[in-house]
Amino acid sequence: MARAGKAAPDEPALPITAKAKQDIPDLPTLLKVAIEAVGGVPREGQARMAEAVQHSIGTGEHLAVQAGTGTGKSLAYLVPAIRHAVAEHTTVVVSTATIALQRQLVDRDLPRLADALADALGRRPTFAILKGRRNYLCLNRVHGNAPEEPDEGALFDAFAASALERQIKRLQEWSTETETGDRDELVPGVTDQAWRQLSVTAKECLGVHRCPVGVDCFAERARAEAGRADIVVTNHALLAIDALDDRPVLPEHDVVLVDEAHDLVDRVTSAATGELTATAVRLAARRCGRAIDEETADRLVEASEGLDLVLQAATPGRLEELPQDLGGALTAVRDSAWACINALGPERKEDTEGNTARKLAHAITEEVHDTAVRLLEAFDDEKQLEVVWIAADPNRPPTIRIAPIGVGGLLRERLFGQRTTVLTSATLALGGSFDTLARQWGLPAQQRSQPVAGMATAKEAPSDTGGLKWTGLDVGSPFEHQRSGILYIARHLPPPGRDGLPPEYLDELTELVQAAGGRTLGLFSSMRAAKQASEELRKRLSTPVLCQGEDTTALLVRQFAEDPATSLFGTLSLWQGVDVPGDSLQLVVMDRIPFPRPDDPLASARQKAVSEHGGNGFLTVAGTHAALLLAQGAGRLLRAPNDRGVIAVLDPRLATARYGGFLRSSLPPFWTTHDPKVVRGALKRLTGTATT
Repeated sequence: MARAGKAAPDEPALPITAKAKQDIPDLPTLLKVAIEAVGGVPREGQARMAEAVQHSIGTGEHLAVQAGTGTGKSLAYLVPAIRHAVAEHTTVVVSTATIALQRQLVDRDLPRLADALADALGRRPTFAILKGRRNYLCLNRVHGNAPEEPDEGALFDAFAASALERQIKRLQEWSTETETGDRDELVPGVTDQAWRQLSVTAKECLGVHRCPVGVDCFAERARAEAGRADIVVTNHALLAIDALDDRPVLPEHDVVLVDEAHDLVDRVTSAATGELTATAVRLAARRCGRAIDEETADRLVEASEGLDLVLQAATPGRLEELPQDLGGALTAVRDSAWACINALGPERKEDTEGNTARKLAHAITEEVHDTAVRLLEAFDDEKQLEVVWIAADPNRPPTIRIAPIGVGGLLRERLFGQRTTVLTSATLALGGSFDTLARQWGLPAQQRSQPVAGMATAKEAPSDTGGLKWTGLDVGSPFEHQRSGILYIARHLPPPGRDGLPPEYLDELTELVQAAGGRTLGLFSSMRAAKQASEELRKRLSTPVLCQGEDTTALLVRQFAEDPATSLFGTLSLWQGVDVPGDSLQLVVMDRIPFPRPDDPLASARQKAVSEHGGNGFLTVAGTHAALLLAQGAGRLLRAPNDRGVIAVLDPRLATARYGGFLRSSLPPFWTTHDPKVVRGALKRLTGTATT
């Protein structure tokens, strides 16, 4: 059964009551209806953005729109998207970076819009959410048509094994109650280990026609529902997978709307990143051992042991060349995995459980083989289009990873080259220009196209010589940043050090938080710095200080929002994920410019590649990374029209370094000062007028 607001399984895609294309109201009319229905007010930036989105859809020219907080950008792209989908009987895909925005769109924005626009459009627009197959429960595995795969750690830990069994039993019971099988709807959730037992990846799936419970498959039902919907909400990872894979994952669509587009490159890079561990190779061998001869499977076991020895002894970091011992280990993995793949052979129609076991073995063994091949070939390519590094993450075995140095070519060919794309975020114009991110997306220097007069549609005729055309548009924000906020750069402080926060930073932070009476969101470049600041300020302040990691982030943010005297300190996820309007947040402090770590393998490889081609590698890569995070962090301050406060950056380089101008021009136009007395006075006045 479909959720309210979505197309039911037997509902026709275009009900008879739908209006003819020429009878559908124009965009301004629909936008007015939508705004009134949600209790909003007309906003100039929102109207400009909606018109630009409609123009982009009509001309096929790609669009990048920067829309500040309070613009109402979701409505600005959803209304023209819905109008296009209904008029053309097509599907529009909306891609987001975060689960929070997905839920906002599917649970709040789209249902309200569907109700509001139903009469004007002649039918209720439909929508659906689509995620990767691993996010849905697999009924074939729930019904026991696959071998059990206990976690290696649980084999020797009775308590862990018992906990895993309880969670699996809970999932089995939930499978009879849920309508969607969507992991995000299971509250409270289960561990990744438990979920993996009863879910499959796309490569592990038997396929709807071969699976004994394929007609009831949650993932297939979600795909079918998405295929009938006007609007399909997905995430950047699935959008990337759809671009990477020759087999389409998303339904047919002619327009993509990318919200939170500042995260697109990172999410696509993550989807295109491969990794290999000895544990993964052992799992492949164990799965193969159930379906092939022991001798062939043992070769893969031996290869995993060899890889483990090499990775355990290796120094973490980027590899400029392939060490001989690692090359030998990867070659052994490649060859033994290929032997196992050949031994697995084709599926047998009459053997359901055997086919499932064979498919699970084939999927992981093929991934192991292909990653080993990719790693070996990376060093054969003189252009070095991929970067390889060894990672030693806490609580994880040593891992060798490979990622593309850039994803612009992929996006240019598989996204922009195939369908009209609109990208939007509150932070896209870095250093005052859209070109900074456009280069990463694979788009050329900014240009505009004009509709060709006299054509039946506004779209230009195809040209063998024409490149991708796009427009950048900044619709601003309804907030008056210069009157609502202060940017304070602590120019008098010393540059940040490598051994934690300097004493001067802790003193400055203490005085700022005291002046604000709490109400502070501290954004730190590392968890070590966040913990150091939390521990020190708890000794100095009478107001509470929370630190990320002490509880779930959602609970900490809720506590912070409910008590204005409380401060919350944390790292990366707080830079982008906090929405606390009102008096609880009047001071945002950033300890330092958030450049990537100097030893970050991907960032350093990208910097080197840019420099070798005559560009400024530091500014192009590290500067862009820092500008995005600074802008996102600064965006935490003003979340509602009446919000007031201070952005305090303790790192003096924002004022003194040559790249400081680029970074400052990426921030909203706050009134700027370097005087700590002015800032403390402003915070005390705010505290005096704040409602507690």
